[in-house]
Formats: sequence, C-alpha cells, structure tokens
Amino acid sequence: MYQALYRKWRPRTFDDVVGQTHITDTLKRQVAAGRLSHAYLFTGTRGTGKTSCAKILARAVNCEHPVDGNPCNQCASCLGIENGSILDVLELDAASNNGVDQVRALRDEAVYTPAAVRKRVYIIDEVHMLSISAFNALLKILEEPPAHLMFILATTELHKVPATIKSRCQQFSFKRILPGDIARRLSFVAKEEGIDLSPEGAALLARLSDGGLRDALSLLDQCANPSGVIGEKEVLDALGLAGSLETAALMEQITAGNSAGALETLARLYANGKDVGALLGELSALARDLLLRATAPQGGTALLSGSYDETTLRRFTGQLSPQRLMQMLESIQTTLANLSRSGNRRTDAELCLLRLSDPALDQSVAGLSARIAQLEERLASGQISAPSATPAKTRKTSKKTETAAQKAEAPKVEDRPPWEEEERPPLPEEPGEWAPPVEEQPKPVRRRAAARTAPASPEVSAPSVQAMPAGGTSGGENLWPALVAALHKRIPMGVYTFLSKGNMVQGRLEGNVLTLWVDTDFTGNMIGRGNTLETVAAVAGAMLGRTVRCVVSVGRPPAVQQAEKPQTVDHLDELLEKGKTFDGMVIK
Repeated sequence: MYQALYRKWRPRTFDDVVGQTHITDTLKRQVAAGRLSHAYLFTGTRGTGKTSCAKILARAVNCEHPVDGNPCNQCASCLGIENGSILDVLELDAASNNGVDQVRALRDEAVYTPAAVRKRVYIIDEVHMLSISAFNALLKILEEPPAHLMFILATTELHKVPATIKSRCQQFSFKRILPGDIARRLSFVAKEEGIDLSPEGAALLARLSDGGLRDALSLLDQCANPSGVIGEKEVLDALGLAGSLETAALMEQITAGNSAGALETLARLYANGKDVGALLGELSALARDLLLRATAPQGGTALLSGSYDETTLRRFTGQLSPQRLMQMLESIQTTLANLSRSGNRRTDAELCLLRLSDPALDQSVAGLSARIAQLEERLASGQISAPSATPAKTRKTSKKTETAAQKAEAPKVEDRPPWEEEERPPLPEEPGEWAPPVEEQPKPVRRRAAARTAPASPEVSAPSVQAMPAGGTSGGENLWPALVAALHKRIPMGVYTFLSKGNMVQGRLEGNVLTLWVDTDFTGNMIGRGNTLETVAAVAGAMLGRTVRCVVSVGRPPAVQQAEKPQTVDHLDELLEKGKTFDGMVIK
C-alpha cells in the first residue's frame, strides 16, 4: 500500500529534524542528562516539526538504549510506541476532544503508573482548541503532576493558550525552515524515491512551501512524474501556477497602463487552468520584492522571495514609486481576502487588474496617495508646470473695477420696480459703510423708494465702527437695531440670542445711559452674565463717539416720542447728492 511521502519520511530521531537545531540540541541534552520537564509546549507554523519532535521525545524518554539523547528505534519500547501498541503514550487531537469531560477522564487516568514503559506521555495536538473549562480541568494536574507523567502540548496559535498553562510548561518555538534546507531535503527524498527532480524544481517547491517541510513533501508527491524530469515548468503546470515569466509580463502591462493586455493575459491563463488566486498571489510577491528594493535597496536583499532574478527586478526599477507599489499591494491583498466569499472569482480578479492598471479607478486612500505621488514626480521633472499665482494688487484692482462697473450699471432709485421696495440690499463690501436704519413710518399712499444701508457686519471691530450723529438717537430707536447687529460674534451666542429678540430685550438711550428693558428677571440674569454689559456699552460708545453706561431694567420701555419731522420730497435731490440714508419719505 502506497504511503504519502510526508508520512514515510517523517523524522525518527532528533538528528533527522530539519532546520530546528536550536530545539533538538536542547532536547537531546535534557534526555541524556535526565533533566526532563513534566510539561512541554511546542509552538510554530504548520509543517515545521512540532508533532514529530513530540513523538521522538516520547520514545527517547522511554527508550531502553538511547544514543546521545536520540531513541534507538530498535528496542521494544521504541517499536511499541511507534506502532501504537503501547497505550501509555497517547496522542490526542484537541480539535475533536476539546470538552471538559474528555480532559477529566484523561486526568483521572493519568494518576495510574504506566504498565510497559517508564513514563506515561500525553501528546495533545492543537491544544488551543480546548475550551476554557477544559483548560481549567487540565491546569491542576499540570501544576502538580505525578513523577511518571509528562505532557507535550503543540499549537499553531500560541495567543489562544491561557497564560496559566504557558507558565507551567517549557516553551519551544519552532521557526520556519529556510528554502535552502527544504530544497536539500527534497533532493534527498527524491533521490531515495527514484524521482528525477531538478535543482530548479526543488528550489521552486521550497519557495512555494512557505517554510513548511511537510507542505514541500506534499507538493513533491503531487508533482511526481516517473517518466520525466520535474523542473519548473512541470511544477507550475501541476500546481496551476503562472510562473515568474508570465507574472513579470503581466506586471509590465500593468506598469504601462495596458488594461486590455492585462485582461487578455488573465483570460489566457484562466483558460489554461491557472487559478486566479494563485496568479494574484504571484503578482503580490513580485510587487513586494519591488517595494523592498525601492525602500531598502541594501538591507532588503535578504528579504526577497527569490522567485525573480536580478535582471527582471532591475527592469522595473524607477518605473514604479513606493506609493504606487503600496497601492498595488493593498488592492491585491484586499481582493485575495475577498475571493473566498466571492460569487465570481474571475470578475473580481479582472476588477483588481483594472484598478492596478489605472490608479484613477482606485478610490481608496492608497490610490489617492499614488496619484498625488505621480503628480509630484511630473512637477519635479518639468512635464507639467504649476499655475502662476495672480498678484494680490492685480486682484484688488480688478475687484475695484468690477465694483465700479456694477455701480454704474445699477438702476437709479426712481427706476426700481415697486416690488423691490421692501427688499434689503446686500451687505457692503467695505467695513464701516453702515448707517443705522431709521424706524419705519406708516406707509403713505404715495411713496418713493430710497436706498437703505445694511447694518454693520459682525466682523467689524469696535475701533472701526463709525460714530453716529447725535440727532435722532435720544430715544435709542435708531441706535438699538444697529447695535444688535454690531454685537454679533462679540458676545456669547447664548446671550446674543436674547438680545436679538425684540419681544424679550429692547434698548433705549437716554443721554449717556443705555437702558436694556427685559421682559423677565430670567432674561435680565442671562444678559447680565460676564462682561456682556461692558461690551454693549463699549460698542455703543464707539458708535456714538462718547462714553455710554449700560444698565438693565425689567419691564416695558417708555413710549417713544416722535424724534424728527418726516423729510419732504423737496429735499430729495439734495439728500441724494449728500448720500443721506433715509426711509419713509413722504411726497407732497
């Protein structure tokens, strides 16, 4: 019966373990000296030798004739443990025996002395799959085990093992095996099995295994061809990969922005049975190598995958910026992560190639960064010129010319249609060109429209406020609306809300005292907070050109006396020439 290569060539001694000498040497010394721990924890990625070392250690501690810490594999104990006839050495899979009941049964059985060997050994593979209650049941016996008991725990996800378990074990971390060590082991196994494996094929299998010898032996078993040599092409065809030449050609099309060519290459490889996920993975490996060369040209050489020669990598040097490579890698990795739940893998791969060929289609942050970097490079090289800035003086002159033209084209007061009489003109462009609005008089039968100036802009500072004439302000009816507008953004918005409501606060000026008449005590308390009254008095004083004191009074303001006699139409031309702001003009 045929046996898989990874099972047939499983290491039987510590010396047969590849690439883990830092662990095997320590275990050999402990076995030889008899200084063994009661619990071991082996961690590392798949296919690096965790379970193999656990089985070797179980045979070594029970071997009748150990050789330099290695089991002899000839005595009855070694043979019985290897073929599974000795039940004192038990291997459990925590993925299928993760309940607390199984661990309690194991704990109850562990107290009995072994029947055929010196030590009872429990190998628990994938120990991170145990439940919390199972870990708690295992904790007590790990803390105070019998002298004849040994636990060997193995896991690929150390972060899922509780700290209380890890602290009671000797922890050994298995590292990924180097591609060179894997290639040598594959060549040895191929020679022993009569498989004609070329050095290039062995190197390619070693790179594809990602540091796992078991994966490399499985790939060799898949590519085995008794009738011919196993080279790179045979490996790529057997595994459905595109190969470095096809991947490099696809990268050239992406770099040139040839979206049609990239899609045609994908269609051809897809028709030949290539997996789109494997193709994107190879493209990601090439982009990673190019990014390492661009960001770390000296120290990054040892980090390269080795799938591409120096000539191929040098061909892309200078054509792709680090930002562009980052955008490509993020797009490929995102697509690869979503392929497992994709409804159409080919469509997702085609969309990814379109985003890679045209960064403008990539709306992510990485795509935006790549486009900005491209613009910066073109600006630095002089391919495009920056827009010249217009001098401030020219802009100011143009603005004044435009304003003068607008004023010249504006219709006269008499020519305005009647429906514009009640509209308020826009705010003036220059600060300080305001005048307090005159309180509206009852509308006469005949009325001629007059231009009114808007109140001061909130941004006008106190020193720039023009002084108001003394006439017409004795009662404060002309001062208050303009003062409220000038106080905007000078006082807190919560207080300004009260001041801007005429039914809650009204201001009346009597001499040099500005009285704020409020409807309730609550309103008075609100506007009296902080330095609000001082600010109101200062702005009012700046508007009137004299010192003003501000007080608060609860109640309704006294009746306003008629301050002025309405202007007549006889003075219209004179007032217009002087630029007088007026309202309620009565035409006799």
